[in-house]
Amino acid sequence: MIAASAQGTGFPVSFEFFPPKTPEGAGKLRAARQQLYALHPDFCSVTYGAGGSTQQGSFDTVRDILAEGMAAAAHFSCMGATGPSVREQLATLKAMGVKRLVALRGDLPSGYGAGGQFQYASELVAFIRAETGRDFHIEVAAYPETHPQARSPEADLNAYLRKVQAGADSAITQYFYNSDAYFRFVEETRRLGADLPVVPGIMPISSSMQLLRFSDACGAEIPRWIRLRLQAFGDDSASIKAFGLDVVTDLCDRLRSAGVPALHFYTLNQSTATLEICRRLGI
Repeated sequence: MIAASAQGTGFPVSFEFFPPKTPEGAGKLRAARQQLYALHPDFCSVTYGAGGSTQQGSFDTVRDILAEGMAAAAHFSCMGATGPSVREQLATLKAMGVKRLVALRGDLPSGYGAGGQFQYASELVAFIRAETGRDFHIEVAAYPETHPQARSPEADLNAYLRKVQAGADSAITQYFYNSDAYFRFVEETRRLGADLPVVPGIMPISSSMQLLRFSDACGAEIPRWIRLRLQAFGDDSASIKAFGLDVVTDLCDRLRSAGVPALHFYTLNQSTATLEICRRLGI
């Protein structure tokens, strides 16, 4: 069991956004952010695409969040990157006022071969630590149900341990709907000597097709009973959303009751489901 922590109003939450691709999308994201800020998040993270393909959009969104008075965490992937390019980006982020990074291996854009100085996220974490000391709080990714490209569960645990040993401060998990997978991951990594805070990543369910597509791509397991219920709803979006709110609220309640350090919501640049889940939790 995880050590107990405070419950109720004020429970720590954070949110993930992705850079909008259109002016309309940017306007919708600004509106969603303002609604979610009412929950007083610890920080808001911003993704960027394969090989930094949307890096400018990511940095622009980070600037917007900082200008709105919130702490922003920049996703930072290393595939295709070099020491000088990472050094330059770190200097830019530090000058912007960013104090938290989500360090990831990332994927190369399609059509690119292997390249760059870094092959693993642990190498990126070690480089950031060597270059910047304690200037940044470094988050890394954790996979309770095993990374889809890992050779084995043991290899995946070892990859996580290397990130911890390289200097990570905390971890955020891939989303999941089986809380036992999370608890098992925390127990196994602690047994191996990694005692960092591991924050569960939470994916609200608003669309069954979207969820199935994301999960097939990233290797997140959808329990059979959830998959069957979603399929039974067909195109009934109202029932899908109501069911999703019940499932994810119950998951968050179990996690919080077990003493997780915080909850990190993958918002998909929307606010409605996350706000309702947090309302139901009393956050």
